[in-house]
Amino acid sequence: MLDGAADLAVALGIGLLLGAERERRMARGGVRGAAGLRTFALVALLGGLAARAGGTPVVAVGLAVIGAATIAGYLASAREDAGLTSEVALVVAYLLGVLAQEDARLASAIAVTVTILLATRTVLHRFVSSVLTDQEVHDALILAAAAVVVLPLVPNEAVGPGAVLNPFAVWRLVVLMMGISAAGYIAIRALGPRAGLPVAGLAGGFVSSTATIGAMGARARASAVLMHPLVSGAVFSTVATVVQMAAVLAATSRPTLAALAAPLAAAGAMALGYAGFMALRSRGMASPSGAPEHLGRAFDLRAAVLLALIISGVTLLATVASEVAGTRGIVLAAALAGLADTHAPAIGVAALVAAGRVEAHDAVVPILAALTTNTVSKMVAAHITGGWSFARPVALGLIAVIVAAWVGWGVQAAL
Repeated sequence: MLDGAADLAVALGIGLLLGAERERRMARGGVRGAAGLRTFALVALLGGLAARAGGTPVVAVGLAVIGAATIAGYLASAREDAGLTSEVALVVAYLLGVLAQEDARLASAIAVTVTILLATRTVLHRFVSSVLTDQEVHDALILAAAAVVVLPLVPNEAVGPGAVLNPFAVWRLVVLMMGISAAGYIAIRALGPRAGLPVAGLAGGFVSSTATIGAMGARARASAVLMHPLVSGAVFSTVATVVQMAAVLAATSRPTLAALAAPLAAAGAMALGYAGFMALRSRGMASPSGAPEHLGRAFDLRAAVLLALIISGVTLLATVASEVAGTRGIVLAAALAGLADTHAPAIGVAALVAAGRVEAHDAVVPILAALTTNTVSKMVAAHITGGWSFARPVALGLIAVIVAAWVGWGVQAAL
């Protein structure tokens, strides 16, 4: 009984929340709508009572009544604004009242989200009509279609030699590259290139450093004026690689992490230093956030598809070669696997240490070999998407990072 009362109270609260926002909106507009604070509260409560009184049949009858009353109120109102926002919100309030009887937390969360959406009407309208360009809207629709429409339709099963390729994973990589590039575009407009691109690069690196470098390269080809911050963002993604490497080793084998402490610390420090240096070189760069036409497209679909296909091909070759090498060639197998991904071979080698099959100090070279070959893959991605002018400074930074890792290992071994 108490639970029922609490759920009905949630329904009433939802109605009051939505009704308060609508009441304030109408008061500021100097109009009197068909539904205000009391109406919204009663409608939401009605939804809760209908759900508890008779289940689905009563809820359906109540929805029909509310819908008819809403249509009648809309037709009878003589407002200059012919929008349906309040009327639709009233139906939503009824349905949320029903939902609150099954899942009060979900209903409350949706109610808060709807209220925020209603309250930010002016901001959203200004953003869509004055801030977004036609090209940005077009790109957003392409990204949404690729992620929401195409991706679920792609077969999610392994195919090809050794069953190592998955069409779903390949297209997901395409979407990932598009998303990272779009995030960098948004960061430029919001923070300017000097801060936005390094932030986007670091964040994207936690998803995929190679894809992030590819996305930065595609943008560099379109906007050469942003070269320094784009290079900074590309190398910052390697900082995320080092952090993730430390995290997976800590979870798999602490002794392996201890053995790689100096190489990882040296690599991370070099990546931070080089990326920071490239960011400083962009000091004084005028922010193009107010002129989106100078930023190019939010993403390059063809570059994303090309890089995804190349990475998939490298994955196939590396997997087959690793299987041929066998467990006896642990360094060769890790290096070949590193062409596609640096964390998987690191986890595999660390697992051997945890199982007592390999000593921790013997795991350093295979993991550094995987990092080295993965660096080669990143440089190739930089050249394919961004051309030599982008790949050259990125490669210089990546080489400095991997050299620092090997030097760190040498220094640690000598002590």
